[in-house]
Amino acid sequence: MAIQLKSVRVERWAVAGSFVIARGAKTFVDVVVAEVLGADGAVGRGEGTPVYYLGEDAAGCRDEILRAAAHIADLDAAAARAVVQDIMAPGAARNALDCALWDLEAQQRGLRLWQLAGCDGAPTARDTAFTISLGSPGAMAEQAASAAADGYRLLKLKLTGEDDRLRVAGVRKGAPDARLIVDANESWGQLDILGEAEALADLGVEMIEQPVPVGADALLDPIYAPVPFVADESCHTAADVARIGAFYDGVNIKLDKAGGLTEALRLADAADAAGLAIMVGCMLSTSLAIAPAFVLAQRARWVDLDGPALLARDREGGFEFRDGRVGPRVG
Repeated sequence: MAIQLKSVRVERWAVAGSFVIARGAKTFVDVVVAEVLGADGAVGRGEGTPVYYLGEDAAGCRDEILRAAAHIADLDAAAARAVVQDIMAPGAARNALDCALWDLEAQQRGLRLWQLAGCDGAPTARDTAFTISLGSPGAMAEQAASAAADGYRLLKLKLTGEDDRLRVAGVRKGAPDARLIVDANESWGQLDILGEAEALADLGVEMIEQPVPVGADALLDPIYAPVPFVADESCHTAADVARIGAFYDGVNIKLDKAGGLTEALRLADAADAAGLAIMVGCMLSTSLAIAPAFVLAQRARWVDLDGPALLARDREGGFEFRDGRVGPRVG
């Protein structure tokens, strides 16, 4: 059934309080939403959050989708997805359009998204990490205690390469029973990486995300750390696995980096083939962006899909975050 781009728009969503990482604080997030219309009247929707460290912005993503529209007009959804992979680079724009086309095709074929994606069974609720924003050790301890009181059993800490051990110790004090993973955000390039990893392992950290800068991944080559290293900024698509696979134990798959569910599934297959663990993460986003990622999250060792939980409000009928788990809203 022939399709056309129905609309593409930029939406602004307020963050609950502020979201602080090493690169700065955010009080809102701008996302791009694409809608594609089938000849049968069905409408598929997808959402992308610009990848800020790649220089993307929402207006630019919107314009990229508008430019792509003429290339997919009058195709069916599956053919349009194939074209989109060729004419658009990985990133938030392609993610929004790719996921809209998945949504449309599933509706037109009378399937659920997980069925169309070839999953063995319906997705079920998963434990999700809750992100502890960067702050003083005391402030992060308070955030951790609040998150644990809300039922989160897996906490993800943002680090900077300075006073990381103190921050992790503070969070451990605030949430003594929580599982901890950390995101070093490329900040350990000048540190004793093994020493840092061993110290955090002693505090119960079970995974370290992106410890070194992009392009410096070989710094991890001689290190046999007590906890796994997971590539984030260093791994966007399936093609990256061959380059970084020798240095990491896992990959963090984000649909905005990969450029949609199509490439994210390829990346997951490549990670499996290379023996790398899978983490599925997200940017700040609404539940519209989480829906396709949630399908992929069924394959993940670590799930970090708390984007909507960090907003002041989510879309109506969005995912439910209860007792530290993310899942479709029931009723």
